[in-house]
Amino acid sequence: MIELENLTMHYGDLKALDGLSLTIQPGELFAFLGPNGAGKTTAIKILTGLMKPDSGAVRICGHDIAKDPLLAKAVLGYVPDVAQFYEKLSAAEFMEFIAELFTMERRDAAVKTDSLFTKFGLHEYAGKRVENLSHGTRQRLAIASALLHDPKVVVIDEPMVGLDPIHARTVKAELKARSLAGATVLMSTHLLNIAEELADRIGILKEGKLIALGTMEELRSQQERNGMKLEEMFLEMIGEGGAPL
Repeated sequence: MIELENLTMHYGDLKALDGLSLTIQPGELFAFLGPNGAGKTTAIKILTGLMKPDSGAVRICGHDIAKDPLLAKAVLGYVPDVAQFYEKLSAAEFMEFIAELFTMERRDAAVKTDSLFTKFGLHEYAGKRVENLSHGTRQRLAIASALLHDPKVVVIDEPMVGLDPIHARTVKAELKARSLAGATVLMSTHLLNIAEELADRIGILKEGKLIALGTMEELRSQQERNGMKLEEMFLEMIGEGGAPL
């Protein structure tokens, strides 16, 4: 479960988050949408413990990210929009490093790595240094590493970046399977069709505020948008001339 409580964040005079409150339940796949500068990345960095808000609180499975960061992060898998690696490690060595961070048993980590490498087509890159991998392969490795310890909460920023249609389908299936198995999945995406296809609920941010929240059916019913696609609703909500970014 993810709980955001009255989050406020400023960058100088700019208010990036304006009293953001949101609860995402276990087993829910939630999509954050919003134009550039809406506050999505700021919210994600706060809820993963990478930034501290000016005010408000974040709880991951009941653990306050500020007061109990180790307990909160132990149940969290995070994939940023630009994944960071130890470039000189091979893909297999990087997975071993992640396993050690989460104090996983060596045998258990090896079995799960093998399964994830099979799903994401990474076996042929296992012995190659990360610095020599393509952007799409690095993205698949980042996702695999975030899922290695079977996190109860998965936070992923732009999951389809650099992925071809085959691997994008694999990632979509895996995220949906994780949520159906009880994990809380939060994804931030610019791809409105992905949100419409996968998300149980959608939240639309604008200027740090949650301006819309609900299932596709609920979003349509709020403003009598019967039959409208998400892109049409999104553009209408953020204002004429906006772009789905």
